[in-house]
Parts: sequence; structure tokens; C-alpha cells
Amino acid sequence: MAADQPSPALKEIFNAERLTHIATEMTAVYPAFNAEAFLTMANEGLAQLSIMQRMARVSECLHAVLSLSFEESLEVLYALAPRLNSGFVSISLPHYVATYGADRFERSMDALKYFTTFGSSEFAVRHFLRSDLEPTLAQMHHWSQDANEHVRRLASEGSRPRLPWSFRLERIQADPTLAAAILDNLKADASPYVRKSVANHLNDITKDHPDWVLDLIEGWPLENKHTAWIARHALRSLIKQGNQRALAIIGAGGKPEVEIIGVKVEPAEIRLGEKISLSFTVKSTVPDSQRLVIDYAIDYVKANGSSSAKVFKLKALTLPGKGTEFIARGQHIKELTTRRHYAGRHAVHILVNGERLASTGFEIIADVD
Repeated sequence: MAADQPSPALKEIFNAERLTHIATEMTAVYPAFNAEAFLTMANEGLAQLSIMQRMARVSECLHAVLSLSFEESLEVLYALAPRLNSGFVSISLPHYVATYGADRFERSMDALKYFTTFGSSEFAVRHFLRSDLEPTLAQMHHWSQDANEHVRRLASEGSRPRLPWSFRLERIQADPTLAAAILDNLKADASPYVRKSVANHLNDITKDHPDWVLDLIEGWPLENKHTAWIARHALRSLIKQGNQRALAIIGAGGKPEVEIIGVKVEPAEIRLGEKISLSFTVKSTVPDSQRLVIDYAIDYVKANGSSSAKVFKLKALTLPGKGTEFIARGQHIKELTTRRHYAGRHAVHILVNGERLASTGFEIIADVD
């Protein structure tokens, strides 16, 4: 792909070519499969569907064409799973379980455990958590002790209160103790894949119950390197907010005895789509070393002329006594699905251990039609 060509939309994971692949592999494992009927249904109106709608479309069309019992269908889908050429595409198989196996709890749990090793059953298991919370959590607690890292991750990721691209689990969001035993089992997991999920689960909880998360992590054995990693990443939102308890947990709770020198943003004026470069030097003013968390915030101009701050991570470091550290970071200022940009002065603030120590800024110039 040429450098100036946009990346294909994520939903193109489920494009016509991929649907043909699914049909071909289904025919290989189940010769009676009507590939033509599947492709006709699956491709209808495909361009208008989002990625998750396309994922659901695959499982719905498989169900329509197979015309088998749930248990018989699973046997075919078990054979299909290892033949699919995309982990994300395989998510359509657990979706099949969630859609058509609601009244087959034990069989469905076994199927979700199997399918998660090929992609993830994180979206599908949430339907069971919503309809049968206690037995599903009990099963997921068992999964959190499984030898397979994909299964252990499913226990944490599937029970996240605010999993992206899925509905919220309101009961767990309101009462994080419901899934606490799962997190406890995984708090020192050897797998980075699992640890990242545990950290994201806890970061979700900080949006509603920050003190609960802080109390929990303060009681963990943070001398364990795996547990300490989870803690740092779980507390990232609170650290960006300058929460002193969170900063103290990662060893950066002290008042920063530093000065910021030469802070600047270049260029001072840009148009949307261009890049800014932020740079400055942190200089210690004391003879003792300090643990520092350094971030920056941009006050984005809103449509009504007011501003809203967004904090970005820069660096965590131990600064020697009287030492200095030069820091530089580039950032493209472009439209995102989560953020619109408007012309005007955008302030930039340097944050050290949650304290604002220096400011500068840049101007976004409106394009003239």
C-alpha cells in the first residue's frame, strides 16, 4: 500500500473475499454446506454494515444455512475454527453460541472456552453474564485458573464493566466485588496478554469506583514484578488525573522538586492534519533522586469556544539529584472518530506528578475555502 493511501476500514476484515474464505472452509468440513446461499445472504447490504454487524451477520447466515441442531452445528463449527485465517473473524463463532445457545448453558460455556483460543469469546460471554450472572461468573472464576492464557484472559476481559465495542455490565459496574475473585487469581499472571486485560479491567473500574481500586492494589504484593506492572497500567487514568494515592503506589507521590526549562511547541501555527513537536528539559533542584511521572495536557478548543483538556503520557523516570532530562514528543493533530478539532489557541501544559509546572501552546488555523 502506498504511503499516501488510507488504510482500509476495519470492517473490511469481513469483506467479500473473507466471506468466500469462510464458505470454502465450511464446505471443506461439512460438504453439505450450501455455500451459494450463505454468500448470497452474507453479502446482501454488506457495505452499510459496521464491523460488529458484519461479525453478527456471519453467525446468523451460518445458522440459516446449516439447518442443524445447536449441538450438531457446534460440531461443524469446532472443525471450522482452526481453518479460519483471521482471529477476529473467528469471533463470529462465539457469537453463534451466544445467539443460539442461551438455553444450553454448560454446552455453551464449553464452546466459548474452546473458541476463545482461536480469537476471543469476550463479547459473547457477556450475553450470559447479563442473563445468568452468578453461574457465568462461577465458570469464569474457574477459567481464571486455566493453564491456557487465552482462557484466563477471557475470564478477565469478558467481565470488564466497560469493554469497548460491547454493552456495559451494569451489575459489575455498580459492584466490582462481583468479579474481584477473578482479578485476584490473575494479579501476578505470567502472561503479558492476561496482565494487560486485568489492568484494563481495573482501569474500567476506576471510572466509577477509584477508591475501591486503590484499596485493592494497595493490598497487593507490589514487590512482584507482574503485579507491579498491572498496578501501573491499571492506575493510568488516575495518574493522568494527578491522583496522589495512585502516584504514591507507583512511587511518584512526592512533590516534584524540579523546574521545566525551554518548553516549546513547534511550529506555533498549524493546519489540521499537520504535526506539532513538544520539547522541554526537566531539571532537578534537589540533591536527592526523585521518582517522576511526566505527562502533558492539551486544552482542545470546542465548537462553542470553550476548551476541554486531554492528558497524554510522556515518561516515568527516576531523576538523579541535580540531574536533567530532555524530553521531546511529536503528535499529529488530525480528526479522530473520538475528537473533532476547531480553530483557535490550544494551550499545552507540562504535568509532573500531577502538578502543572509549565505551559505553552499552538494555534490551529482554519482552512480558507
